[in-house]
Amino acid sequence: MLPALAATPRPIVVLGDSLSAAYGIPAERGWVALLAERLRENGPAVVNASISGETTAGGLARLPALLAAEKPSVLLIELGANDGLRGLPIDATRANLAAMLELARKSDVRAVLVGIELPVNYGPRYRDGFRSMYRGLAEEFNVPLVPFLLEGVALDDALMQEDGLHPTADAQSKVLGNVWPVLAPLVGDAAPAG
Repeated sequence: MLPALAATPRPIVVLGDSLSAAYGIPAERGWVALLAERLRENGPAVVNASISGETTAGGLARLPALLAAEKPSVLLIELGANDGLRGLPIDATRANLAAMLELARKSDVRAVLVGIELPVNYGPRYRDGFRSMYRGLAEEFNVPLVPFLLEGVALDDALMQEDGLHPTADAQSKVLGNVWPVLAPLVGDAAPAG
């Protein structure tokens, strides 16, 4: 009798914007590619469904087909930065993110919410509301939260591209370092932390 074939693990899908789409740098140097490399030996595949310029409305529109096609085990939602940069109402951004988290829940997919901070020129009221939006959604849906994708990167000019919005290739391992501690418990300890 032949041994049963091991089931292929369901992939991790990253649904994000330019911060996850490796804007301005070679795709293979982006944090999502580094994650895929880290998991290559013992973990699930990583599908990068990120698009530069993506908003929460665009991500929500694409998500049902993405869930059906990829059948992920984990969905990282890294969206909202473009909504914020455009000054869109926080309520609308929150509703779109909540709808994505609900779709993940109904599809039996573990979601991770990845937060972003806005530049100081957006004012404390909007920035604070934006920040608390991610915390509130993570609590409401009981999902892990990466509070700020660019923690330790955004304020370091040496790690940011000239536009001041996108991290350099050299910053990508640090960006992954912000995501990995939150993601690792969902994928098991299949890959080394270093």
